[in-house]
Amino acid sequence: MTAPEETLIPVDTESQRRLRESGLDYRIADMTDPADAEGFVRADARGFLDEEPTDKAVAQMLETMRLRRNIGVYDAAAGDLPVATVNSWITPMTVPGGEIDMWAISSVTVSGTHRRRGIARAMLEGELRSAASAGIAIAGLTVSEATIYGRYGFGSALPVARLSVDTTRAGWMGENVPGRLVYADRQTLADDLETLHEQSRTTRAGQIAGWPGRWQRMAGLAEGDKEAAAVRGIRYLDADGVVRGAMAYTLSEIPAVFRSELRIRTLQTTTDEALRALWQFVVQHDLVDRASVDLRPLDDPLPWLVADQRAVKTEVHDHGWLRVIDLPTALQAREYRAPLDVVLHVDDPLGFAAGSWRIRIGADGRAEVRATDGTADTADVRLGVIELSAIYAGGVRATQLAAAGRIHGAGETITAIDEAFRASAAPLLGIWY
Repeated sequence: MTAPEETLIPVDTESQRRLRESGLDYRIADMTDPADAEGFVRADARGFLDEEPTDKAVAQMLETMRLRRNIGVYDAAAGDLPVATVNSWITPMTVPGGEIDMWAISSVTVSGTHRRRGIARAMLEGELRSAASAGIAIAGLTVSEATIYGRYGFGSALPVARLSVDTTRAGWMGENVPGRLVYADRQTLADDLETLHEQSRTTRAGQIAGWPGRWQRMAGLAEGDKEAAAVRGIRYLDADGVVRGAMAYTLSEIPAVFRSELRIRTLQTTTDEALRALWQFVVQHDLVDRASVDLRPLDDPLPWLVADQRAVKTEVHDHGWLRVIDLPTALQAREYRAPLDVVLHVDDPLGFAAGSWRIRIGADGRAEVRATDGTADTADVRLGVIELSAIYAGGVRATQLAAAGRIHGAGETITAIDEAFRASAAPLLGIWY
């Protein structure tokens, strides 16, 4: 990964003006300046309530931060560290039938000493305007607090499943697969996870490119990770000896019963056989009574691999949030499952996607989108940019949002939209960022 061009995009002038009026300096942190770079990393850690990072941890985090556009908000009266942070980069995101460049937003923090001063709003709106100026059609983020980002037009678009299994009662029912499982050292594990993610991420809408620091953390190689010593790795090699799956996990003792819980940090596979082999390893692991994993697709086959499906608990929760910025470019970047001819009226308080739009999807699954002179009253369907962003990747049903009163139009038209937008495989964002 090389330093992206977006690190050269200047800060948004409107947000800069707004914050300057409050006595705050809104600027890009100079990651070539040791003090500026370290200050950003330490402020980011403080904002997420992490422990004060060691010098080694700071150096390791900077390997990732230097590849991003890091913005700090500084208050001269509050010391050298920024009182708020945000960073962003452009990454490919898989959509049905292809990819689209996405403006990924991360490290959004505001110091507890500077809340309720409009800082978060200035930063988030500034990121969206910067993305628009760079010609990026969609933005995305993962969130710590789910009630914040709707005000900026983000919709919860990529739900995931948290799975837990009682291995004492599950009973393995899956077929045995050819190939073998072997343990992996941590560096090999990190390398495998990175390779497998890149090989598989184009198979499900919502996935984005990873980065080395992500896989180092999953493999227990991150400085300051309290669980690092407990991380173990397993890899699956197919009948030809090719690595098709890898899993990072920890084992922790269940008090008083001399048994353990297996927690999967990440599970990456490129074939169904590899997934079955790794699930069999988990379900049949000696001295393990329960296992758990997060960030799995809603159609994970685990419940159909065990004899007692009640031993598997599935908790669906929000994870990936998307925000359409350039509506024609975003909608024309993906394929659709069915033809459609509809006029949408989109409400967008920030103006990016607002207006009436004629969407024509042909038999080839590609869309043609153009602005119309219509109004909300003459459109076939009315919805907000939050709802449009939610259904964009095909993981949220338009019919479900209509039932909730979030999309308005004739039932058959909304059903047609639902059929066109829905993805064949459950979309997934399998990483935090």
